[in-house]
Amino acid sequence: MRAFVNAISVSALLVLTGCSSNNDNAHTTATTIVSAPVRQQLRVSTRPATKTLATPDHQDPNFNPRNPFLVFNLPNEKTFGTNEPVTIDFALANAKLKGDGGEYRVRYIVDDEEMQWIDHWEQIVLSGWTPGKHTIRLELVGPDGWPYKNGDYNVAVREFTITK
Repeated sequence: MRAFVNAISVSALLVLTGCSSNNDNAHTTATTIVSAPVRQQLRVSTRPATKTLATPDHQDPNFNPRNPFLVFNLPNEKTFGTNEPVTIDFALANAKLKGDGGEYRVRYIVDDEEMQWIDHWEQIVLSGWTPGKHTIRLELVGPDGWPYKNGDYNVAVREFTITK
């Protein structure tokens, strides 16, 4: 028992010795000011879209061409310059948007930010991008408020790069 108490005393002494120092800078915290990353402020404008009926662009056994479907007309992995706008353009079939007298809406999300809605068949032009990789998610939302499933269609994600 005495050996155990001596071992505890020696351990406590070592811990206390390790915490004390004669150096004035032993417990100094250095801070560096780092400015926040530039927050992207996109400018949104609209322009009339040519209403083209969507046509399937790949084979999907779960796709029904008679059900509503949306095709996102933006190539994946495209590169844009900082002064170039990125246009959300889509084709739609078998569905009418809410603002055009229908029951469907198109939802888009840029870089996991707040969702935005498209209720009229029009192009959305986004400018003011910061350089780097970005994503746009486009979804056809049904009358129940959920993305309308039709095979691999109606939810599309495009990645692209903005260069300096």
